[in-house]
Order: sequence, then structure tokens, then C-alpha cells
Amino acid sequence: MSPDKTSVDVEGRELTLSNLGKNLYPAFTKGEVIDYYARIAPVLIPHLKDRPATRIRWPDGVRGGSFFEKNAPAHTPGWVRTATVPTPGSSTGRDSLEFVVVDDLPTLVWCANLAALELHVPQWKVGPRGKLHSPDLMVFDLDPGAPATIVDTCEVAVLLRGLLADDGLDSYPKTSGKKGLHLYVPIKEDDRTSAYAKEAAQRLAADHPDLVVSKMDKRLRKGKVLVDWSQNNPAKTTVAPYSLRAAERPGVSTPVTWEELEGCDEPGDLAFSPDEVLERVDEHGDLLRPLLDEHTQALP
Repeated sequence: MSPDKTSVDVEGRELTLSNLGKNLYPAFTKGEVIDYYARIAPVLIPHLKDRPATRIRWPDGVRGGSFFEKNAPAHTPGWVRTATVPTPGSSTGRDSLEFVVVDDLPTLVWCANLAALELHVPQWKVGPRGKLHSPDLMVFDLDPGAPATIVDTCEVAVLLRGLLADDGLDSYPKTSGKKGLHLYVPIKEDDRTSAYAKEAAQRLAADHPDLVVSKMDKRLRKGKVLVDWSQNNPAKTTVAPYSLRAAERPGVSTPVTWEELEGCDEPGDLAFSPDEVLERVDEHGDLLRPLLDEHTQALP
């Protein structure tokens, strides 16, 4: 085996890891990426389980090119779970693709070794025999338009939390790992999530027109926060909790408390490194655990 490769046993699966000293971030190596994913796996994998994963790969690091990978590559090991998902209108011209489903640690490490820095999943699951279920999560992506920052986004998140609560729905926040926030609502399986989320975003924008916008037009977003409801489209995905994000520094899409959102005074208050996220999990456990429990909330 060449000196830039090493063989490891991961829960009984033999994996060949390569180029561990290569910088995928300016000051964060591929070995550190794999180590982070291996250590965060106990809380990350439950949020990936049964959800077909879109991987964003950066083989030459964050300063090089990236590509979205939905289909399982030809060299995918036979033990990696895959699921056939319809992809009408796909840029590949194919009606369906074989997605990787990251159900276990070996698959997660295999993805990390392929420089899949970011892991994105839909709001629905695939069953053990390939059945595609209706969404059991609803998500709002809160994205500030400059000069608005994540501080303004926290204000909007609290307002949206109240609107949802008035409809009988509890919600749970995480950072996007970049400049925004994601708000999740665990629900009984329902195909109406996109329609409800759009209507909720429009209501919030109507109530707070100086702060909130629900339309995607970038010209409308200056100094406001977009409440993006569109990621509830079954064909779309959202970055998974605890996933790394590609930037100059390795950020993480981090579960946070409502108290942290309400106390956010500076954008840096809600920016967390991989080591900080691991420390937070040691202290708090998985703040998004309610997304994994039995879903009893029903859309109105």
C-alpha cells in the first residue's frame, strides 16, 4: 500500500483511507475531517438514517472545485446501503438515481474519505424495502440579506416560533453553519408541508414587512430575512445537523437552544468549530433529539 494510504477497520468493514494529511480547509486536514465525522457519528447518523443523502464533495479542498453527488459512484462498496429515488427533470436526464443512505459509521467514514464535506438530506425517509414515505419533517431556511445578519435572523426565528406555536407546532433551531438558521418541525407524515410552510412564511412576512420576506427575488431581500419554505419540496434537501460546511474555516450546522438565539448579540455568537460542537454534544447531548422521537404533531 502506498505511503499516502492506510487501511482501517471500521465496525468490521475494512476501509482504505487516503491523503489524510491533505488540507481540505486551509488549516484542517482530511484526517481531521474524518476524525470529526467519526466522533460526531453517534448524534449525526440518527439524523441521516433512512434519508437518501446528497453529498457535496471537495476533492481539492474548499479552495478547489466542488460537485454535488446524488448517485452512488461506480466504486461504491457492496455493503453501502443505496435507495432508488425518482429524479424527474434531473440534469442527468435519468428518471431515477441510486442514492447512498448513510445508516452506519463505515458509510459515514467512506463518504468523508471521498471528501464529502457536506451531507444534505430530504425531509422524508425511505423504508427498508425502498418505499418513499411522506415528509415527517418540515423545515424553514432563514437567510439574511445584507446588511442583515444572523442576529436579525434570530429575531425572525423567534417570531416564526411563535406563529408555529399558535398553530400547535413546536419547532427546533440549528445554525446553517454559514450565515443563517434552520427551523425544524417534526410532524406526522404529511404531503402538505410545502403548502403549509409557504402559507406560514407569507403570514409572517405580512405581519413583519420591514423584517421578513417570503419571496425568493433577491432584489427584495436587502436588509431583510428570507423565510425560505421551498426546501420542503420533496426533490430538495437541507444540510444535515452536525454536517460540516465548506468555507475558509470548517463551520458546522449546529443545533442551538432558544435561549442562545434570544441572547445572540454578535454573528460570532452562533459560529461553532468542529471541536466546539463536540464539546457541546458532551454537555447538552443532541439538542435536536425531538426530531428523532415519535412524531405526534399534525399540521393544521
